[in-house]
Amino acid sequence: MSLIVHHLNNSRSQRILWLLEEIGAAYEIKYYDRDPVTNLAPPELVAVHPLGKSPVIEDGSRVITESGAITEYLCERHGGGHLVPERGSDDYISHLEWLHFAEGSAMTPILLRIYTARLGEAAAPLEPRIAQQLDAHFAYMESRVGENGHFIGDDLSAADIMLSFPAEIAIMQGMAPRYPKLAAFVNACHDRPAWRRAREKGGAYYGY
Repeated sequence: MSLIVHHLNNSRSQRILWLLEEIGAAYEIKYYDRDPVTNLAPPELVAVHPLGKSPVIEDGSRVITESGAITEYLCERHGGGHLVPERGSDDYISHLEWLHFAEGSAMTPILLRIYTARLGEAAAPLEPRIAQQLDAHFAYMESRVGENGHFIGDDLSAADIMLSFPAEIAIMQGMAPRYPKLAAFVNACHDRPAWRRAREKGGAYYGY
């Protein structure tokens, strides 16, 4: 088995395990635990990649980072195009937008909230702007969940898997009453057998 996932507990690498379970690819997990005080990844990850972050995958001699790139690579190289709309279609363009929205636009205010939470009262001047941006991004996601419960098309896509993390953050922050479609989306993700298998293999994953 050549495909290895360097998996950090309580991290976005959980989505990569879920993706691999959905496409049925064989893989190995190398586990890393966060520092109990700082909540940061351990220095051992730096030996895998200089940034010392997760997810990171190895496929043979190739080391690949960045969740969006990993997702595209796995779907193309190991998934037979599964979970990806037809190239050139409008849905494929939307797929690319959502794939990168999940790690770009959506994660910026989420990370700001996480980091400034450690500052206490010193973060007060930033909080209104962070709250406004969180609401804007979650409301945008809420408005784009389709009647079938997916962001693109009628079935689960890799974009859905990527978007599951910011959606989970919204629900964990007590926003389910404001974003019922996101809450239903998260519940549907967690009901999938592949998500449950990934959760069992990945270990601790925030509140889930």
